[in-house]
Amino acid sequence: MKVRQMNAHTPRVALLIVLVALLATQGGASDDDTAYATLAAGCFWCIEADLEKVEGVLSVTSGYTGGTVANPTYKQVSKGKTGHTEAVRVVFDPQVISFEELLAIFWRNHDPTVADRQFCDIGEQYRAGIFYHDEGQREAAERSRAMLEQTKPFTNPIVTEITAASAFYPAEAYHQDYYKKNPIRYSYYRKSCGRDRRLKEIWGERQ
Repeated sequence: MKVRQMNAHTPRVALLIVLVALLATQGGASDDDTAYATLAAGCFWCIEADLEKVEGVLSVTSGYTGGTVANPTYKQVSKGKTGHTEAVRVVFDPQVISFEELLAIFWRNHDPTVADRQFCDIGEQYRAGIFYHDEGQREAAERSRAMLEQTKPFTNPIVTEITAASAFYPAEAYHQDYYKKNPIRYSYYRKSCGRDRRLKEIWGERQ
């Protein structure tokens, strides 16, 4: 491999590359090809499985957000003492699927009528939410909620929170792609928790 000769600008260029990389991990979009969304819809195993099947979604990472403790563990979060909720960080291609389209899928994959719970899981660590990364995402989230209030097929008010994104901590390795690693256990949990049954009650048959 040919080694490029160093010059006086190399340290400055290297620093710029590092800064761009850091900004890409924090903002709503890093460039024209990749964008980010942080969403909570109860058990992260389930919403990860739902969103990874969507065309244009490049990756989904299960984790914790919205809390006050740095680098929380699943054991800490599951006790409901850290303020975090189970969530996913979605990396998607905005040329294939827009943030608004992603939100439309998100709404119909959780119960937006309950606070501090989703299906059989109870506690603020299972609260649903859209954690926006910039003003564009905030406006899009609020528009989608307002539109849903006008067209929803249920009578209860929507309580899913819309709040600014804060630190996101990836969950332990065994939680990532849980539905692929443990398909029988995952299927049993999802069915016994009544997730799909409740979604059908709220939204009707899937399109």
